[in-house]
Amino acid sequence: QVQLVESGGGLVQAGGSLRLSCAASGRTLSNYVISWFRQAPGKEREFVGGISRSGGRTVYVDSVKGRFTVSRDNAKNAVYLQMNSLKPEDTAVYYCAADQESFTMITTTAVRYEYWGQGTQVTVSS
Repeated sequence: QVQLVESGGGLVQAGGSLRLSCAASGRTLSNYVISWFRQAPGKEREFVGGISRSGGRTVYVDSVKGRFTVSRDNAKNAVYLQMNSLKPEDTAVYYCAADQESFTMITTTAVRYEYWGQGTQVTVSS
């Protein structure tokens, strides 16, 4: 079983950048597809972006394409979400999640992910 811990959230002005980290313990992260989700108050949890086990494939929701980048460093057992050109509508709690069944397929469905971090708050002011 893998434990996930997110960090790097905070308050930033619109147009700014943040880099979220997802650190793993218990098992090596290279055994999992990792995705980032977010949940704003009163809204459902939304897929943001994900990365395959090798890092060779990434998928993003349309609203963040060109602004957000998911990457991974399997040697450091970590996955990152670089967020640029942030907008107020990006405000949410951001979660990383691990899917142990897939290799290259990156599902956008939250129930497919077996392990979740506790989340980190990102607030973008206008």
